[in-house]
Amino acid sequence: MSRRSHLFTALSGLALLAIGAVAAPARAADAVMLTLKDHRFNPAEVTVPAGERFTIEVSNQDDTPAEFESSDLRVEKIVVPGGKISVKAGPLKPGTYKFFDEYHPDTATGTVTATEKKN
Repeated sequence: MSRRSHLFTALSGLALLAIGAVAAPARAADAVMLTLKDHRFNPAEVTVPAGERFTIEVSNQDDTPAEFESSDLRVEKIVVPGGKISVKAGPLKPGTYKFFDEYHPDTATGTVTATEKKN
């Protein structure tokens, strides 16, 4: 094999490694799972790592529509009876952020607390 062929083979291998590194998706954190039942969120309090994006999945087990809303998290999405939604949020600074069901704000409330990672 000529010197030029070796160089081409080496460069092709490096290019494939680079493409593979870019194409491989980063491992996403597990979604925060919330259930609406009897117009209440379960769990009503969840914790996420500060400084990272995350997903919240809401399953509405009631027979009426609900609206997952949070001005703190900047999300607002309707969940049909028996339906599920998924919303992205963050990254958040350390602290506590409120969410609620706009149709049942007296009972369906909760918080997301963003905490610093412990070393």
